[in-house]
Parts: sequence; C-alpha cells; structure tokens
Amino acid sequence: MKRINISQVDTVFSSGSYPIEFLFYFARPISTKRLRSGLRRLSPLFWPAFGEYRDGRIMFSRYREEDFFDEETVDREFNIREIEEPITEILSRFALPELERLFFLKAIRFRNGLVLLPKMSHLAGDGYSYFLFLSALAALTRSSIVPFGTLFLRLALRPHHRRTALRDFLFQGEAPRPPRPQSPLTVTDAEIPRRDVQAVIREAVSAAGTRISANDVLSALALKRFIQDGGFSRAGDIRLTIPIDVRGKVKEYGRGYFGNGLMFHTLTLKKESLQNSPSREIAGEIRKSLPLLSRETYIDYLKSLEETISAGGLEELRPYDPERGCLVTNLSRLPLDKLDFGTGPPRLSIPLTVERNGAAILAKGENYLLRYAC
Repeated sequence: MKRINISQVDTVFSSGSYPIEFLFYFARPISTKRLRSGLRRLSPLFWPAFGEYRDGRIMFSRYREEDFFDEETVDREFNIREIEEPITEILSRFALPELERLFFLKAIRFRNGLVLLPKMSHLAGDGYSYFLFLSALAALTRSSIVPFGTLFLRLALRPHHRRTALRDFLFQGEAPRPPRPQSPLTVTDAEIPRRDVQAVIREAVSAAGTRISANDVLSALALKRFIQDGGFSRAGDIRLTIPIDVRGKVKEYGRGYFGNGLMFHTLTLKKESLQNSPSREIAGEIRKSLPLLSRETYIDYLKSLEETISAGGLEELRPYDPERGCLVTNLSRLPLDKLDFGTGPPRLSIPLTVERNGAAILAKGENYLLRYAC
C-alpha cells in the first residue's frame, strides 16, 4: 500500500470541501475504451488521485475501475443551449455526488458527442494538478504514432508527490466542513471586455504610476459586484482571498508537483472604501498587498498554518469565510488545448464548483467572464 502524509495546505481540504469539477463537451465521440485504459495506466503515476484519506494520510492500494469511472448513454442530442441556462440548473443536471475516493470520472454519450465530468477532491490536488492529470489522461487516450506509455509519461511529466518536502508535518483528523448555505445560491455572469480591463491598467499607470495586472482589476470588479448585489450585508471590513500558485518559486515543488502548491493571500478592505473608490484604486491596493513570494516566505506561511492547527483553530483553516469576505479564482488561462482525447479539445467547458461569495474569472472568446455566487 502506498501512503503519504498530507501537507499543511492540504489540511484546508481534509474534510472533502471545495472539490474541483468541470463539464467538458466534445462534439466528436471519444473512445471510452482507451479512456478506461488510460485511467488504469495512470493510477501508478498519479496514485494520490486514486487513493482515500485516512487520518492525516492519503493511501492507495489497488485500482478498480468501478471505483473511479462510470459511463452512460443518452438517446438524445446534447443541446448547446443547456450551458447557457442558469448554473444552478446545470449543477442539478450534471454535478456528481460526493466522492467516495479522491477522484471520479463520468462519461455521458450523446448522439452528437460526449460529455466528460471529472471530479477531483481538492485534497488530491489544486487546479494545476487537476489539469496536469487530465492532460496526461488525454495523451494516453488519443491515438498516436508514438505510443504514450507509462515510461514515456514518467519521463515527460515526472509527477511527484513530495507534499512535506519543505517541512515535516503530521496531521490527524480533518478540518470542519464549511457551513451549508441557508438559502439557494444566486449565480450571475458578467462579461467584461478585455479592452476595458486594459484601459483600467493604463489609467492606473497614468494616474498614479501604479502597475497592476488584469487579475487585480478583475478581482476589484468582483468585489464591487458582490457589494452591489448585496453579497455582504454587514458594514465594516471585507476580506478578499486570492489563491497563489507557488510552483514557480519553490524548487522543491516545480511544475511536476501533484498536490496543493498554493498560498492563500488575504487582504482586508473597508466596505465603504470599496463602494466609493474606482476599480483602478482597489486594484492598486490588491497589487501592493501581494507578498514577495520566495521559498522562505512560503515556509513562513506553512509555519503559520501549523501554529493555527496546534492552537486548535481548525475553523480558521477554511480558504475564506463567506460571512466576512470572498474568494476570487482566476481560471481564464485553462489549458483546454491539452485536453485532446483524440478528437480535438473540448468545444465547451464549464466549472461546476460554486461556493457562496466565490467568484471565478473565466475566458469568453476575447473577453473575460466574471461568474460570482451570492
């Protein structure tokens, strides 16, 4: 049996909260026989995804297809307009039940293509890990003159699972689950022209000499939209949380790290200031607050998580508290071109994970799409 201690950041997701789930629609059918074979062949390389969580450790013994894959045939066409319906209706139709292991994949055959629903526990890995895994699965599934064997993938991808490479760590138990919403979520989409975002960036440089990013601007817009739509009923401070991928700054992780290579950065802002300030000023505050990321500062972050755990503050391990703030995740650069399972990349993709006072930055053609839930 393979086993590994979870990391300090993993503890945030030890209750099974915040799973990563997408819907991918392929207009041309995919060989599910090759897909099933690919899952089996990937299980030794990405074994934490096929494992289960037990008291501080991820464990994996053997691969059984029925634990991780299901296939269904529907005698109708997949209607593209279904994706344009409210996200809550799409969730009720396509979202998978809670995971028994740390990953599950369902394939639904329609007369005009195939829908894939991969769902991965955030304990297994973050969004980068999710797409690293799916890219490898796509490589194994599609036909190729040069076969993508397990050895080739090991040499090409080198996924590794050194979750406690920076600091030894042992956790027992699980963090508490976030409270369930007391009322149904309202999910809203707002298309943001890319040229408008670029205009705000130029304006910030011109007005104050401040260099900001598109992510800063879109996070500021998300905050203002949350307030406008009543996402924060109370006055006072509002906390913005942004997940930051640290792989590029921590060599012990690197691009082959399969796990949660994340730092959750939180900034506290005044609600009144957010209401009255232009987006470029809020974006400037976000930019100034971002930490100087290095191996040393990340180790300090891990130490702070350990101190919180030792003090019994498991409630504080949540990525964010929807009663006091929001979380903004940038998904505008998803590597969809790598999800070619033999018939081309997906024609449509939609994230199915929705949390109250959570916002996702997506791409829509040349523009951005801001999806947020209250």
